[in-house]
Amino acid sequence: MMESIEAEKLTKSNLNKSQKKRLFNGKGYLWGLLFVLPALIIFGLFLWLPIFKGVLNSFYDVDFVKGNSFVGLANYKTIFADPNVLISIKNTLYYMALALVIGFWVPILFALCISEMRRFQGIARVAAYLPYVVPFVVLYGVWRWLYDPVGPLNAVLKAIGIGQINFMVDRNWSMISIVIMETWQSFGSALLIYLAAILSVPRDWYEAAEIDGAGIWHRVRYITLPAIRNQIMLLLMLQLIATSQGFQTQYAMLDGGPNNATLTYALLIIRYAFVRQDYGVASALGVLMFLALSILAIMQYRMNNKGGVQS
Repeated sequence: MMESIEAEKLTKSNLNKSQKKRLFNGKGYLWGLLFVLPALIIFGLFLWLPIFKGVLNSFYDVDFVKGNSFVGLANYKTIFADPNVLISIKNTLYYMALALVIGFWVPILFALCISEMRRFQGIARVAAYLPYVVPFVVLYGVWRWLYDPVGPLNAVLKAIGIGQINFMVDRNWSMISIVIMETWQSFGSALLIYLAAILSVPRDWYEAAEIDGAGIWHRVRYITLPAIRNQIMLLLMLQLIATSQGFQTQYAMLDGGPNNATLTYALLIIRYAFVRQDYGVASALGVLMFLALSILAIMQYRMNNKGGVQS
């Protein structure tokens, strides 16, 4: 009888401890939620509310004076009837492809070279990152001078017998010129990420490979590249998303010219919104871009779940 009473008391004690623990965890969760709440409010006000407003405006003729009027799918019909939309999509895809072909491998190559340096590695890192801190206004002015028909690049080309190239006027060179400039300006930030990943690879692996007689190429191919594969895939996805929204350089350097050769999809949205002041069509264009980028984000999320990319 006494044993059953003691067992009952022990059970009640354990239940009270469990209830107190749950209560404590609930309070801890509540306090955590209170700390996160300001960030959630800011996130909702400045991100999700504009997204919702943009989707809503895509079905209206937006007029800040007379008020908005519902037009249904008319804005989307305007998009599909505008030939510049197809041109901007082609230019955006071309821009994304050029950024991959010309610019994506540059930070990887430089990171590999710097990681193999025995001396002056710190100076090389700083020198590679410096273009990233150059103000855009200065950057555009310098590269306009470099690309000028009588500028230094054409002077070098003439000296070696190639001849003059109209980088800013020739539609075959205008987008390529922009990608080269942006690659030079922005590869330093990606380089630091790749370099950090390379330097985190255990040095024992390289030492064992050297003992087995592996050269630089074999070490890079069989050790370094597989080790930084996750970072490569992650930055690839981020670059695709970033270049799909590119408009700043195209607008500042050539305003979409020559003859719409650098008119990107995002720049077309800017024209509809701030030149034509047709915010309804601009919102509809933004909604379509949002859907396309959401697909890329879902792809990245699935790659994360499958282990293809790990942050």
